[in-house]
Amino acid sequence: MKLNSEAKKIYNQITGEIKKRIILKESLAYLEHFSPTNDKGEILKRQAYFKGNLKLVKPEMRNLLLKIKPIRFRKNFLYDRLLVVDESELEKAQALGVCEVSTEPLEGYDLILSTIDVDLSVGDIAPELYIMPLWENRETLEVLARIGELTGEGSVAGEILEGLKELDEVMKRKGLIEDLDELIASEEKRLNEKIAEKLEKFSLTLSGKELLEFLNELKSGNYEAIFAHFSEVEGDILSEINESEKKLSEMLGFTVELFSRENLYPVEVSAEQIELLRHELEKELKVELYLKSREILEKVKPLLPKLKEELKRAYELEFLRAVKEFTEGFTFPEIVEGGIAFINGRHLFIERPQPVSYVVGNVKVTFDGTNGEKVLILTGANSGGKTSLLELISQIIILAHMGFPVNAENAYVEPLDELFFFRRKRSSYGAGAFETALRGFARSLVREGKKLILIDEFEAITEPGAAVKIIGELLKIAHEKGFYVVIVSHLGEDLMKILPFARVDGIEAKGLDEHLNLIVDRQPKFGVLGKSTPELIVQRLYHKKRGKEKEIFERVLGAFRS
Repeated sequence: MKLNSEAKKIYNQITGEIKKRIILKESLAYLEHFSPTNDKGEILKRQAYFKGNLKLVKPEMRNLLLKIKPIRFRKNFLYDRLLVVDESELEKAQALGVCEVSTEPLEGYDLILSTIDVDLSVGDIAPELYIMPLWENRETLEVLARIGELTGEGSVAGEILEGLKELDEVMKRKGLIEDLDELIASEEKRLNEKIAEKLEKFSLTLSGKELLEFLNELKSGNYEAIFAHFSEVEGDILSEINESEKKLSEMLGFTVELFSRENLYPVEVSAEQIELLRHELEKELKVELYLKSREILEKVKPLLPKLKEELKRAYELEFLRAVKEFTEGFTFPEIVEGGIAFINGRHLFIERPQPVSYVVGNVKVTFDGTNGEKVLILTGANSGGKTSLLELISQIIILAHMGFPVNAENAYVEPLDELFFFRRKRSSYGAGAFETALRGFARSLVREGKKLILIDEFEAITEPGAAVKIIGELLKIAHEKGFYVVIVSHLGEDLMKILPFARVDGIEAKGLDEHLNLIVDRQPKFGVLGKSTPELIVQRLYHKKRGKEKEIFERVLGAFRS
């Protein structure tokens, strides 16, 4: 369905409200599939889609969907491994582009693989490229599993999570290696505190004879004999060092020998020793991570296509959640022939709007004062809601043609080829503005097809006398072509005389409230000319003003009443 510029603004307002509710940027693309269409079959297909899917959206899904993140499998080049292949396999292996390839083993690689043991596939050569993105997105997998339960559609995410548990120990060690400096520093500090405590408690008791011998040994430099007196505490210190290394070995899954047996106190580990240990640990970890990843991938790879579909479904559910939130309390319109009608429609962008019912053309619903008219003249109170009614009609028409529920209690909509909305520009006057408006109206009447034309106070940009003639002739052309037209005008009484086929509806002000605000029933009266509100406006000014101004408004008010 084609929209003119003003109608497009309303469409953009609607889609903007839905986009504001969409949390995941990947979900925004789904909205693009629902631009207004004039195809009845497509509208009904979209309605069926929403009817079937909106009911699957549960309130608790919002917080779950917030946690969804994309799982991306990237074919990165891994420099830590070498693939040894036969000469005949070289070109095919290089085309995979995941690691260095050679026809013979070379030094300098943590992993050396051979096509004797592995297939020429990314999964066999670099299984981590699949497994690590899954591991890093375990929260997303947990969310997908829960969503599968809520929708009843099931999920493979739980099975993948079960497979990933085999990686727990490896990844725990990986974390320890990443924090190796802190780990060793902490153990070094603990060990020194323990040794200091033992040294503080140590005491050496010697007899007089033993003391003389000790002093002679000290004088002659016989340190071996001297240290023999300290063998007990030395044994305790060595025992503590052995316990520390055993503890680190168990944590890291690797035999650790870091602490000196010569300089027993204070215990110190150099940066070079730590880096050497880190290198050995990382090398061993890479082998284990490769083997575990390959083992897990063999189990979960058949599930990955379904997982991809589940992620897409999660983004779709986030789109549906936003639509459900936006259309809460709306109803699906019945797609009919013969016109447009709605009962208790509510303007989308007015706070606490008065429900309004309206009919254009000849549809299932009828109201007193209507007779299937396609050309309607909407008259009545200033600030009474005439322009808001045109906006409401546009909103319902656009939502219906998007296949969405509409903002009304009930609605009946005929598929249209075009929607025109000509809004009065408050700052546009003079010959230029008149010519532009007239050209736009004329263009809306040229093409054949089913269309609705909404016009807001055309007479405001030209003289009332000329406006009656111009509007009258334009509406005659629209009537001859079978177009639907709703025009807001203060010239209803004059137009009634020359357009017997048109229905005149009126919105009326009932009076002023205690705050001197207009009391307006925004529900149009069908087939009734609406009275404008100058008298009530003068009355309000009379009550608000003082002194000489009040006297002037009193005289004007008297003229109305006489």
